[in-house]
Amino acid sequence: MSRSFVILGAGISGLTTAWFLKQQGHQVTLLEARDQAGGNLRTLHRDGFLIERGPNSTLNNRPALDLLFQSLGINPIEANKTSKKRFVLRDGQIHPLPMGPGAFISTPLFKAAGKWRLLLEPFIGRADHEESVAEFVQRRLGREFLDYAINPFVSGVYAGDPDRLSVRAATAKVYALEEQYRSMFIGMIAKTLAGKHSGGAGPSGSMISFDRGMQQLADCLADAFGESLHTGVSVDRIERLDDGRWQAGAGERSWQGDELIMTLPAAVCEQLLTPLTGGLDDQLATIEYPHVASVSLGFNKDQIDHPLDGFGFLIPRCTGVETLGVLFPSSIFPNRAPDNSHLLTCFIGGSLNPEIDSVDDERVVQRVLDDIRPLLGVCGEPSLVEVSRWPAAIPQYQMGHLQRLEAVEAKLSGYSGLHLRANWRDGISVADCVQNGYELAQKLG
Repeated sequence: MSRSFVILGAGISGLTTAWFLKQQGHQVTLLEARDQAGGNLRTLHRDGFLIERGPNSTLNNRPALDLLFQSLGINPIEANKTSKKRFVLRDGQIHPLPMGPGAFISTPLFKAAGKWRLLLEPFIGRADHEESVAEFVQRRLGREFLDYAINPFVSGVYAGDPDRLSVRAATAKVYALEEQYRSMFIGMIAKTLAGKHSGGAGPSGSMISFDRGMQQLADCLADAFGESLHTGVSVDRIERLDDGRWQAGAGERSWQGDELIMTLPAAVCEQLLTPLTGGLDDQLATIEYPHVASVSLGFNKDQIDHPLDGFGFLIPRCTGVETLGVLFPSSIFPNRAPDNSHLLTCFIGGSLNPEIDSVDDERVVQRVLDDIRPLLGVCGEPSLVEVSRWPAAIPQYQMGHLQRLEAVEAKLSGYSGLHLRANWRDGISVADCVQNGYELAQKLG
C-alpha cells in the first residue's frame, strides 16, 4: 500500500532514503534548507581542475550502492590501482603504510619494539567497559601503533580526537573483531578465510567517484524528484496531526505526510523535536561537529618532487604538524587536473585544532603550504588555491554516543511514523549513508 513521506533534509541520507521509498511506489516530499540538494557533496570545476569541496570519494563496499547506481542508470569510476598506496608521516619523511606481512617487517614506519608488541595482541582479553579508540588500540596494539596508524586514521576520517571517540561507535567493525573473536588478528584471519575481507591492511571494496565528481551522484538524485524536492525551505516546526499524520512547517507553508523522516544535523533535530517531546536532555545537541577547512592547491608537475604515487598521506598528531593530511586527487582519478598539473587537497582543523575557525583563509593556506613544502618537495606558488570551510564538518561519535542514541530512541518510541536517519548515527561515510537509507526504506516499505 502506497504511503506518503515528508523527508527533512536533502543531503545524501535524505536523497537516498527518498529514492528507495520512491522505487517502492511511495510518495515523497523532500524539504531542504539550502538552495541546492546534496549536502556536503559539492564539486567545483575551475581552470581545468575538478575540486571536491566535500567527500572526494567513497568505498564501494555496501550492497545498496550498486542498487542505487543501477536504478539511477549511472556508472561510477574506480580509483587508479596505485591509489591503494597510502603514506604516513614519521621523522620528517612520508612512508608507505605497509599492506602486507613482508612490507610490515621491513617498514621504517614502526620500530622493532612496536612490531614485536603486536605479537601480544591475540593473547589480550576483552575489555569490560566502554573504551575510547585510544584506550582500545593502546591496550591491544601498543602506543606506537596508536600514534602512527590509528591516530592519523582518526584524523583523516573523523578529524577527531581518539581519546574522546568511542571505539564501539566510531570504529564498530574493529571493535566487533574483539567482541566476536576475542582478537583483532584472529578475527581478520577468520573473515579472510570466509571471504568477507580483502586481506592485507587496506580497506575492502574499490574506491569510487564519478566523471564529474561526487556531486554528480547528488545531482542525479535531485533531478529525479522534480517538484517533489523543495529547496530553500528552513523547517521551523513539526507536529503530529489529529489524524495521526505528520506536518512540517516553514513560515506560512506546511507539508503533510503519513510519516516523517528527519535527516538533519543532530542539534537541528533536537531543536525541532523539543516542542513535541518536552526535550531530549541535550542528547543530540551535544554531539560535536568540529570545524574543518579543505585547501585545494594546483601546481605544475615540475613544482613537486614527490611522485604522488598513491592516495595521499596522513599526519600523526604527535609530529606537531598542524595539517591533518593531504590527498592526491589527480593521481587517484582521471581528469582532476589539466595536463602537466597536480591537484592536492589538504585538510586542517578538527577537534584537536578548534582555533582554525578564527584563522582567515590566507593564513590557513600559508600554514598548509609551510607544512607540506618540505614533505613533498614543493617549490614555487600554486597556480590554483581554493579554500572550502565546513564549520560543522563531521559528527563525532564520542564516549557514550550509543547510549545517547538509545535514550533518544526510547524518548521517541511513542511517536509512530517518526524516524531519524543521518550521518550522526550508524556511519559517517557516503556509503554508510546510502546503505542506511536503503535499509530504512526497506523497513518502512
